[in-house]
Amino acid sequence: MAKGLKFTITTYSPTGVAITSSGTRKGDIFVADVNTQLKNKNITTDIKVDTDSNLFTIITVNEPAPGLKAIFNFKVPDQRSGKVEVQYLHDYAGISTSVGLTANLNVNFSSVIGTNALALGADVSFDTKIGELKKLIAGFDFTKDDLVASLTVNDKGDALNASYFHVVSPLSSTTVGAEVTHRFSTNENTLTFGTRHALDPLTTVKARVINFGALHIVNN
Repeated sequence: MAKGLKFTITTYSPTGVAITSSGTRKGDIFVADVNTQLKNKNITTDIKVDTDSNLFTIITVNEPAPGLKAIFNFKVPDQRSGKVEVQYLHDYAGISTSVGLTANLNVNFSSVIGTNALALGADVSFDTKIGELKKLIAGFDFTKDDLVASLTVNDKGDALNASYFHVVSPLSSTTVGAEVTHRFSTNENTLTFGTRHALDPLTTVKARVINFGALHIVNN
């Protein structure tokens, strides 16, 4: 017995407008929506209407300047869903900023800058209603041949995390790693050390020790 039925129909107008209608039936429930996409030079408008009379609109402006993209989306009748996002992509950088179009603005910013060897990144969210950070993550990552090291700040600046990973022997898949976490609010430190070694193609031994005295050994 079939559990569901789904159909999709797409048509194109001579001017390039694409209209897609889809419907899904699961038991006695039927869900349908209509999608329309309009393109005019570097501006793309996507409009979707579902069976609950919700209207979703996304307007994308591609490269008003090299590497730049602007996205505006909103949902009707939800007046709190509006958001503007600006993205910038470069060979060595990626930046994204978004602002919620409400009476109490939520501002989000994220970026990554670097190369294959070194990368710096941050992700910040600020709530203007309460005037405080909702999220703050920042850090950098260093990769060199068989070594990976990173330093990050998490939990809105309360946790500092440093980690290290090194491939000792590629032939036996022997690796070692360590991670240190410091919490400023409690002044606590957590140290974790781990290693992995392949005894044969079908057997790998993993071990992990933390500074609280716990030892975990896995053989698979």
